[in-house]
Amino acid sequence: MPSPELVIFDCDGVLVDSEIIAARAEAEMLAKAGFEITPEEMARDYAGLTFKDILLRIEKEHGLALQASLIDEAEKLVDHKLAREVRAIEGAAEAIAAVRTRKCVCSNSSSERLRITLGRTGLLPFFADALFSAVETPTKKPKPSPDVFLHAAVAMQATPKRTFVIEDSVHGVAGARAAGMRVVGFTGASHSQPGHADALTEAGAETVIRRLDDLEAVIEALAEWSEDA
Repeated sequence: MPSPELVIFDCDGVLVDSEIIAARAEAEMLAKAGFEITPEEMARDYAGLTFKDILLRIEKEHGLALQASLIDEAEKLVDHKLAREVRAIEGAAEAIAAVRTRKCVCSNSSSERLRITLGRTGLLPFFADALFSAVETPTKKPKPSPDVFLHAAVAMQATPKRTFVIEDSVHGVAGARAAGMRVVGFTGASHSQPGHADALTEAGAETVIRRLDDLEAVIEALAEWSEDA
């Protein structure tokens, strides 16, 4: 396979250690609404989903009726906590800098939140305007829909099958695979739990890494092997 045309990074849980912060804030909001769930359970069961989709799943799975106002309240609380607490994943800056082809971010987070977290961690300059929020694409469909990945490929003038995606969630992996892209799973964030790597592999990740220091070598090795071969 020729060199990748594009490398796509998920943001939360790949570049910034934000998933556990969001899980704590969202669990706090749900507890106030009468639904008890631990941050660890939030991260395990719902990482990678928008809070709106989390509420819809909880309502369906547990037969509850949760107020839509929780969405805005949770978003404000999460943004507040992220602006104060978020840190970059170890090795993120070096891993991004090592990518010698086009690169971008595809996330379920809003572009505003992406700028908050990437700005606080010093990673924003690596991407300029190459930030793609699933909820701000023409279809507004979040992962696991492939739409944000396909939208980014068009914008970045890249072929999906020659695009690599780094994802930490099952939903993100599934979306990238549905877009026809190749996926490297990542389990190095604070919310990672036992069985995480297996879940990413089952969702379609070709390999899983725990350190971003390994990303450059892994992409180079995978690029030598085409899935079409």
